[in-house]
Amino acid sequence: MTGAERRFGLGAGIALTLASALLWGVAHLATERRRTGLALMAAYVVMLAAVLTVFTAFSARLLSLAVQPHWLIWLTVALVAIALAWTGVIIWSFLLVRPARSDKVGRFLTTTLAIALCALVLAPTAYATRLAYLSRDVVNTLFSPTNTATPVMAQDPWNGAERVNFLLLGGDSAPSRPGVRTDSMTVASVDVETGDTVLFGLPRNLQRVQLPAGPARDRFPYGFTGAGPDTPGLLNEVFQYAEDHPDMVPGAPKGQRGPTLLKQTVSDILGLPVDHYAMVDMKGFAEIIDAMGGVQVTIKEPIVYGRHREGLLPAGTRKLSGAEALWYGRSRTDSDDYVRMGRQKCLLNAVAKQADPVTVLNSFERLAAATKRAISTDLPQDLLPAVVDLSQKVKNAKIRSLNFVPPLISTVDPDWYLIRRKVSDALEEHASTRSAPAHTPSPTPDTPINLDATCT
Repeated sequence: MTGAERRFGLGAGIALTLASALLWGVAHLATERRRTGLALMAAYVVMLAAVLTVFTAFSARLLSLAVQPHWLIWLTVALVAIALAWTGVIIWSFLLVRPARSDKVGRFLTTTLAIALCALVLAPTAYATRLAYLSRDVVNTLFSPTNTATPVMAQDPWNGAERVNFLLLGGDSAPSRPGVRTDSMTVASVDVETGDTVLFGLPRNLQRVQLPAGPARDRFPYGFTGAGPDTPGLLNEVFQYAEDHPDMVPGAPKGQRGPTLLKQTVSDILGLPVDHYAMVDMKGFAEIIDAMGGVQVTIKEPIVYGRHREGLLPAGTRKLSGAEALWYGRSRTDSDDYVRMGRQKCLLNAVAKQADPVTVLNSFERLAAATKRAISTDLPQDLLPAVVDLSQKVKNAKIRSLNFVPPLISTVDPDWYLIRRKVSDALEEHASTRSAPAHTPSPTPDTPINLDATCT
């Protein structure tokens, strides 16, 4: 018996079409297509159960899956398949229960409802597919392709290491000079089990830095002195110097010479193996902040910004635009490099805390475009799931900071032995805290060892 034979009116047609969109098979049962209706209901229940299982039992792994391009492809295929099936059920149900041809108003209204319901299903699917495509594009752009045949989640991604060390760089360029200066350099040493982190901050103006053994040290046997008499030979010049002089890092391609030499140099300074690096271009960082709608920080002292002192960031808690945040992190007017280092850490911390899921989703396309322009890294794609899992541990762990700035360390004549000893002491202190009995008091989170307090 068909819908036309049953002569469904306008109200029944609308109700059954809407009900079938919410629970597949209702219209089929109403038209006595019981086997088809029950089959559709069973398929609907199975689909919902599968979705709920994924978002409950595997919720902790969803972020890890979101940074794996092959999983993003499968997610896109699954979303499109579900949306097409749902749309097909809506249209099929509408055709069964639509009013008779003679009821033109009823047909128009039920047709409009069916189209609206299909759009309601397809629109969010199209948006989710777009997000999956953008995510895949960002991952493929920023991170080198996976080379291992065995999935990383089945192995120990850290090869038995207790800690993994990331070199975090803030790159700054200016029209008056070519290339990039790494004005912000921090090594994050992360406990892979607990996520407890120690941040080691190196000032940009460390002088006569000893370069690693090989061609680099052969050229500068008594420490790095720069490209000539017009350059001061500071630590922040090593990155660009290596890029401009391929013989400093034989075999490294353009774009990787700077990171390779700087990683080795910082590793020797701290006495730690630097595993990976990530660099944020400061101008691109400003675009990321604008895409987020600004970032809120607490400014303790007024900050002059602009090359010609064009503006002032007053003290207090306020939301900064990308340009203002850029000067907040860069300005040295009426302050110094070490105060600026503290502000940069505050800014990065504020951005990390305020980049909540709603903000990210609302500005995802702009954020994706800005991220591709602003960030470079040597992290491989197969390590991303492990990094995401580790980042979740870091969010709930203790973070301490040790900056090698005056008076602890002279930037003109650094005590390299003291730097390595302080690094070793900081990590030994963490190790003793980690192995202490449960009743032993531990340091409170975010307790600084030597942290510039320029913001809350």
